Amino acid sequence: MTTQNKILFTKPPKTFAEQVQILQSHGLDIPDQSKAEFYLSQLNYYRLSAYCLPFETNHTTHQVAPGTTFDDVLNLYIFDRELRLLLLDAIEKIEVSLRTQMAYHLSHRHNTAHPHLNPSIFHNTGRHQDGLNKLKKDVHQSDEDFIRHLTTKYQETLPPIWAVVELMTMGQLSKWFSNINERQDRKAICQVYNLNEAVMTSFCEHLSLVRNKAAHHARLWNRVFPKQMKLVQTI
Repeated sequence: MTTQNKILFTKPPKTFAEQVQILQSHGLDIPDQSKAEFYLSQLNYYRLSAYCLPFETNHTTHQVAPGTTFDDVLNLYIFDRELRLLLLDAIEKIEVSLRTQMAYHLSHRHNTAHPHLNPSIFHNTGRHQDGLNKLKKDVHQSDEDFIRHLTTKYQETLPPIWAVVELMTMGQLSKWFSNINERQDRKAICQVYNLNEAVMTSFCEHLSLVRNKAAHHARLWNRVFPKQMKLVQTI
């Protein structure tokens, strides 16, 4: 749709009390309006209304099934929040472990503290250069004492791999891992997880998306991710 075909947004802002009335007009049972106003003042109407969707009998009018209560919607929101926290905790362990495995095996297998600076280790030179550019930017902006020490004392363009991996997000780790050229390098990294490299690649790609959503407090429940994990196959 072009800009010429679009219409102006003319809906006025609503008070929290008016937002409660809108939910009631959709058929939501709200016996304690003060409680509903409080949660709407903390959670944002648009954020909470997404959790009304499974209770709706008509997505056009947003009418919910008879007997649906505000607590039904709120409990679904609380479930999703707890799910995000659990997944963030689990993904943190995987992310820290993968940093360690990548740094350890690439440095030992190629006998260098700076395997990330060697383009021959990686399949796609363009992706490798993009990764280096991102690392250089992150190193430049980092306020970590160990990064400042290494960049001040040593002449290499980037610190050793066991230092720079600490600046990599799950998404960056996923890109670096999937771009490793030699199968034996990838296999060495995957051995600790008892997974083959294809499954590991899909795990990393999927978990990076999940982590980003969870870290930004976005809805995880009932969300379809474009990158799906492959079925687990042991090596």
